[in-house]
Amino acid sequence: MAPMQAVSILIADDHALVRRGLRTLLETQPGWKVVSETTNGHDAVEKATELCPQIAILDVGMPRLNGMDAAALIFKASPKTRILMLTMHSAEDLIRQTLKAGASGFVLKSDAERDLIAAVDALLHGKTFFTSAASDVILANLRGTAPKRSRSSDGRLSVREREIVQLLAEGKSNKEVAAVLNISTRTVENHRAKTMEKLKLRSFGELVRYAIRNRIVEP
Repeated sequence: MAPMQAVSILIADDHALVRRGLRTLLETQPGWKVVSETTNGHDAVEKATELCPQIAILDVGMPRLNGMDAAALIFKASPKTRILMLTMHSAEDLIRQTLKAGASGFVLKSDAERDLIAAVDALLHGKTFFTSAASDVILANLRGTAPKRSRSSDGRLSVREREIVQLLAEGKSNKEVAAVLNISTRTVENHRAKTMEKLKLRSFGELVRYAIRNRIVEP
């Protein structure tokens, strides 16, 4: 199992019950300590940057900043932190985005009770871990038998642009987005206009549909 020295873990999930369950399960292991809990991706990045935990467990569907974008920022800010994504879905796009974001593992919430300890232990030993459903998708891709996915324009956006899209799609006004990100309203407006033009979107409704389709927000 895991090394006996203290292991620091960050949990980011917007559901209190999930966080409580994860903490309880993780802290059954000698020396494992949850050093921080957060409810959104933005705070997860700040806490990971400040604390540099050995493990960051991130829910994919979080407010303010989703887990994938948070993972990419944590990977840059705290490269020694190993990232484990937690999600309800095992879609191919999610698994692909997990790897692209710099995460080392992917566990379905339905498998957490069975797989979480093994996943964290694998990451602590420099390995990767993918829940069985995700492994099947990866294996199918390696064999070339996975169904072809339609091309997504999601990769065109920067993390900041995706962050603004997520906040707007969650119903925040330009002014509210500016306050959350500590930037000017004009900067938000410029990013919004640039993003709409880049993606060839004609209305706010299309922007929301884009965010849902590309899993920037959950429906």
